[in-house]
Amino acid sequence: MDVTTTIQNIKKELRANMNGVASSRMRESGLAYHVNFGIELPRLQIIANEFEPNHEVAQQLWHENVRESKILAAMLMPVERFLPDVADIWVEQIPNAEIAQTTVMYLFSRLPYASEKAFEWMANGNETIQLCGFLLIGRLLAQGAELNERSRQEFLDQAESISPEASLPLRKAVQNAKNHYYSNHKN
Repeated sequence: MDVTTTIQNIKKELRANMNGVASSRMRESGLAYHVNFGIELPRLQIIANEFEPNHEVAQQLWHENVRESKILAAMLMPVERFLPDVADIWVEQIPNAEIAQTTVMYLFSRLPYASEKAFEWMANGNETIQLCGFLLIGRLLAQGAELNERSRQEFLDQAESISPEASLPLRKAVQNAKNHYYSNHKN
């Protein structure tokens, strides 16, 4: 199946599974997308499983200002074709905390260079990029990642540098990452 046909089939699936109530609630809570079908994550995972991972399809989906397209892009991107430079481009284009969380969960946490990006992004001055960094390190720690002494200190320094006035999603990501860190280092 070619890229155009795959995208058309994905869009048919999205329209068929639209949840207007959920879409309205998201819009009311401030999640602004050009299009939002209101489809829940488990259903999006089922849709993603109907398609083969494909770099070109994922890239096209990512560039649409459609909530479900961005989430499916993260689900359908083959990690072996997702280069570090492209990860930096995607992280700069993340529009909100929901897309940050889903992209970290479905794509960034599976990258072979995930820990490098986590530390790089935590130190970035852009709050959304920092959010991705802390979400990513939190996820890696939850999966049992070990930090060497230098990385431990850098992580704790970055966590302490987050302002109390930072956005709620960023503060929650920092706290969650710290919780995973301390649960891994009880002794």
